Amino acid sequence: MAETEVMEKPVRVQKPKWLRVKLPTGESYRNVRKIVDEHELHTICESGNCPNMGECWGAGTATFMILGNTCTRSCGFCAVDTGRPDAVDEFEPGRVARSVKLMGVKHCVITSVDRDDLPDGGSIIWAQTVKAIRHQSPGTTLETLIPDFMGKWENLQRIIDVAPEIVSHNLETVRRLTKQVRIQAKYDRSLEVLRRLKKGGMNTKSGVMLGLGETEEEVIETMDDLRAVNVDVLTLGQYLQPTRKHLPVEDFVTPEKFAEYKEIGLSKGFRYVESGPLVRSSYHAEKHLF
Repeated sequence: MAETEVMEKPVRVQKPKWLRVKLPTGESYRNVRKIVDEHELHTICESGNCPNMGECWGAGTATFMILGNTCTRSCGFCAVDTGRPDAVDEFEPGRVARSVKLMGVKHCVITSVDRDDLPDGGSIIWAQTVKAIRHQSPGTTLETLIPDFMGKWENLQRIIDVAPEIVSHNLETVRRLTKQVRIQAKYDRSLEVLRRLKKGGMNTKSGVMLGLGETEEEVIETMDDLRAVNVDVLTLGQYLQPTRKHLPVEDFVTPEKFAEYKEIGLSKGFRYVESGPLVRSSYHAEKHLF
């Protein structure tokens, strides 16, 4: 009788206790949920499986995602759907602006999918959204978390021209891992985006995920690269695998290590460093104003 091979089940890595979050509840959460649904809005909170959705929505804030819910890129870390996006919705800027006014948002964060299918990369809708929010809610400050527009600088200029209070563009990972993590992106192109934003007079911000296999030396090198283009605000957070199809978590960085990275970042000259396991680009974004 032939021996039967026993198939071992893959070991599922358990999240450490510091990554546990509460389920979203409360009246403020329900109000945000209602507005998002009624106005057919997309939020990166949902599309990106953000662990802070309950906390932020409970506080009456959300990060709006414009230009649809389907991205033209297929990054190895991101939970947003990839494929052929729908046509641009010319009424979206007005809907987002009305929702911001209804929520009474004091500081609004806007992001988008990548729209490499569009000649303008979606930058026209971006500019219209900023203008619409300012028209309906003139007291609201804005942070725009933008794509790289494939290095088409006339599209980036549209963002500079409407001058959000903060413009963010994420490196996401260290140089060595960029090709694996951000398949269609380029590390140096992202640095150039940030350099041009600063040259245009913008307050700038960038975010990096940890736990993808980077070394401490590479994290510090990335900080140096960001400071070389005068980035003002840095966010550091733990990468969490959205599905089995995405890149695995290589290690869980401890809260103590995140605290150490925060001190290193501040010593290098960043005006503000948000560093912790559950930190995401828009987490505590209102604190990044200066």
